[in-house]
Amino acid sequence: MPKSILEAIKMGWWDFEPPDVDHENYDGTDAMPGTKEKVEVLAARLREGLPLWHPDDRRDIESPARRPGQTPRRVG
Repeated sequence: MPKSILEAIKMGWWDFEPPDVDHENYDGTDAMPGTKEKVEVLAARLREGLPLWHPDDRRDIESPARRPGQTPRRVG
Protein backbone atom coordinates (compact mmCIF):
# COMPACT_ATOMS: atom_id res chain seq x y z
CA MET A 1 0.00 0.00 0.00
CA PRO A 2 1.53 3.33 -1.01
CA LYS A 3 2.03 5.96 1.68
CA SER A 4 1.44 8.94 -0.60
CA ILE A 5 0.10 9.94 -3.99
CA LEU A 6 3.69 10.22 -5.20
CA GLU A 7 4.43 6.61 -4.22
CA ALA A 8 1.19 5.47 -5.84
CA ILE A 9 2.07 7.15 -9.13
CA LYS A 10 5.51 5.52 -9.09
CA MET A 11 3.75 2.16 -8.65
CA GLY A 12 1.35 2.88 -11.52
CA TRP A 13 -1.63 3.18 -9.18
CA TRP A 14 -3.34 6.06 -10.99
CA ASP A 15 -6.64 6.01 -9.10
CA PHE A 16 -5.13 5.95 -5.59
CA GLU A 17 -7.01 7.94 -2.97
CA PRO A 18 -5.02 8.54 0.23
CA PRO A 19 -6.78 7.95 3.54
CA ASP A 20 -8.39 10.96 5.18
CA VAL A 21 -6.18 12.67 7.73
CA ASP A 22 -7.76 14.87 10.38
CA HIS A 23 -6.31 18.39 10.18
CA GLU A 24 -5.74 18.20 13.94
CA ASN A 25 -2.93 15.71 13.22
CA TYR A 26 -0.72 18.16 11.32
CA ASP A 27 -0.13 21.92 11.42
CA GLY A 28 -1.19 24.70 9.10
CA THR A 29 1.46 27.12 7.90
CA ASP A 30 1.81 30.90 7.82
CA ALA A 31 4.00 30.66 4.72
CA MET A 32 2.61 32.90 2.00
CA PRO A 33 1.34 31.21 -1.15
CA GLY A 34 3.91 31.05 -3.92
CA THR A 35 6.93 31.34 -1.64
CA LYS A 36 9.76 28.84 -1.42
CA GLU A 37 8.77 28.19 2.21
CA LYS A 38 5.20 27.25 1.20
CA VAL A 39 6.45 24.93 -1.56
CA GLU A 40 8.76 23.25 0.97
CA VAL A 41 5.82 22.71 3.35
CA LEU A 42 3.71 21.24 0.53
CA ALA A 43 6.57 18.95 -0.55
CA ALA A 44 7.02 17.72 3.03
CA ARG A 45 3.30 17.00 3.31
CA LEU A 46 3.40 15.07 0.04
CA ARG A 47 6.36 12.97 1.21
CA GLU A 48 4.55 12.20 4.48
CA GLY A 49 1.32 11.19 2.78
CA LEU A 50 -0.58 14.14 4.26
CA PRO A 51 -3.14 16.31 2.48
CA LEU A 52 -1.49 19.21 0.68
CA TRP A 53 -3.88 21.78 2.09
CA HIS A 54 -4.78 22.56 5.69
CA PRO A 55 -7.74 24.74 6.74
CA ASP A 56 -5.33 26.96 8.74
CA ASP A 57 -2.86 27.55 5.90
CA ARG A 58 -2.33 31.18 5.02
CA ARG A 59 -4.36 31.81 1.89
CA ASP A 60 -3.14 35.16 0.57
CA ILE A 61 -0.61 37.91 1.03
CA GLU A 62 -3.11 40.26 2.70
CA SER A 63 -3.95 37.83 5.49
CA PRO A 64 -1.98 38.58 8.64
CA ALA A 65 0.12 35.81 10.10
CA ARG A 66 -1.87 33.96 12.76
CA ARG A 67 1.14 33.45 14.99
CA PRO A 68 3.32 36.55 14.74
CA GLY A 69 6.93 35.83 15.61
CA GLN A 70 6.47 32.07 15.57
CA THR A 71 7.92 29.68 13.05
CA PRO A 72 5.40 26.99 12.15
CA ARG A 73 6.33 23.40 13.00
CA ARG A 74 7.81 21.66 10.00
CA VAL A 75 6.20 18.49 8.70
CA GLY A 76 8.52 15.59 8.09
